[in-house]
Amino acid sequence: MKFDEDGNVTTFEKKKMELYHELSLQARDLRFQHLTSITARNNNIIIRMEALKAVVTPNSLLVLDFRGLGLERWLVLELAPQLNGDHGALATHSLPFEFRALEAILQHRVNTLQARLNEVHPVILDILESLVDPKLLSADRSKLHILLQNSKNLSELETDIKVFKDSLLKILDEEEMIEELCVTKWTDPRVFEESSLGIDHAEEMELLLENYFMQAEELGNTTRELKGLIDDSESVIFINLDSHRNVMMRLNLQLTMGTFSLSLFGLMGVAFGMNLESTFEEDPKVFWLVTGFMFLGSGLIWRRLLSFLGRHLEPTIPPQVI
Repeated sequence: MKFDEDGNVTTFEKKKMELYHELSLQARDLRFQHLTSITARNNNIIIRMEALKAVVTPNSLLVLDFRGLGLERWLVLELAPQLNGDHGALATHSLPFEFRALEAILQHRVNTLQARLNEVHPVILDILESLVDPKLLSADRSKLHILLQNSKNLSELETDIKVFKDSLLKILDEEEMIEELCVTKWTDPRVFEESSLGIDHAEEMELLLENYFMQAEELGNTTRELKGLIDDSESVIFINLDSHRNVMMRLNLQLTMGTFSLSLFGLMGVAFGMNLESTFEEDPKVFWLVTGFMFLGSGLIWRRLLSFLGRHLEPTIPPQVI
């Protein structure tokens, strides 16, 4: 698909050799080895942004192999009006064509990254808010599965943002590369004269790249903050679960001590239940006396065990340093 300076769109099919000859490029120039890259070759800007492959010439933009990638809507409804400088859709509408083409592609890339972040951001926050509830006795496995999937998507997004930033930073660190991106400056004598008179197109190109680098930096910061929230929330979830687990273990230990106390003094009842003859059976008060002694002894033993448990399980307070 080809876009001219007025935003007019035409589609074409050409053999690779014909395209190489028309653009004065070598076969290696259009191999697109890196997922994200911006390079200049023979007064052409070769751009690869994930699925988008494009070549910017001084007066046209060629989008290659676009079918089946979900780019048709953006190409027709958004890109074409943006390239028409009369509408002022871009900040670089008054600059040469390659500025508008490059800005439109960078803007599309940043918007795509922003859309991916907007998709996972509210989902992760909602899940974290429900999982860090101190009343939570157990973690919902379905929510943990959703959190794991979104965390994976967030990591992939962070990687894509970093690759995009590195591709821009590589250009910003090399003044010669910035100069090479101003392709109209070297093909149009009028533009070259304007540059000589004070309109520094290289500086404008640098400002353009810095602008989108800063936007990508903000996206990266938001992504890192969100990953930090996930890590902190995992710690809170584990603390809450450990706290509830400790309560249940303490309760189980108390019940075990109570059962032990009852069993210990219950041996007296076992002795009287062996049908052995003695003079105690003739006195009706002995039954209540033995029963009361059993419960009293069990209660005292249980309280003694609970006191022992409290002394050894209470957290120790560290000494204050004066």
